[in-house]
Amino acid sequence: MQTLIAILRGINVGGHKKVPMKELKELIELLGFRDVTTYIQSGNVVFSSPEILPAEFISEKIGMAVGQKFGFDVPVICRTKDEWNETISSNPFIREPEFDTAFLHVTFLEKAPADDVIKSFTRLDFPPEQFFISGKEVFLFCPYGYGNAKLTNTFIESSLGVKATTRNWKTVLALAELADRN
Repeated sequence: MQTLIAILRGINVGGHKKVPMKELKELIELLGFRDVTTYIQSGNVVFSSPEILPAEFISEKIGMAVGQKFGFDVPVICRTKDEWNETISSNPFIREPEFDTAFLHVTFLEKAPADDVIKSFTRLDFPPEQFFISGKEVFLFCPYGYGNAKLTNTFIESSLGVKATTRNWKTVLALAELADRN
């Protein structure tokens, strides 16, 4: 049995791409997954897979099912529970007391960007915002709030050339806690 976390990008935001969590939960169960739990309305799902499957395969499977059921494409990014916990422990900002966790976010990438793209992106500077790229995650510190950030999900996605979705630190930790219960 494998525990996974799926995060869907851009659903239930501003009345667009409506996906009721009850229906999303039922859809994930119809795909053969178990112990399905959703967290808040923005497309966060924790579940178990009876088979050990690549997270990328599961992302595609869920994305296709959501498209068929609701009639629109939604990027889905999955991580195993171990990958999620590694993301938490890898956040360079949590080790420094000057970084208030209320202003921390993680942008989860579909795949790791090419090295030359990362090198180009890391030359960007948006003070006082700070970021750190590690593998398939971009760790963000946005001291004026994410709603006022220049390092938006759309900007990161287009600059790095990969699909992405961003979650605040509180949500990241809450999903880890739910995964630990599975």
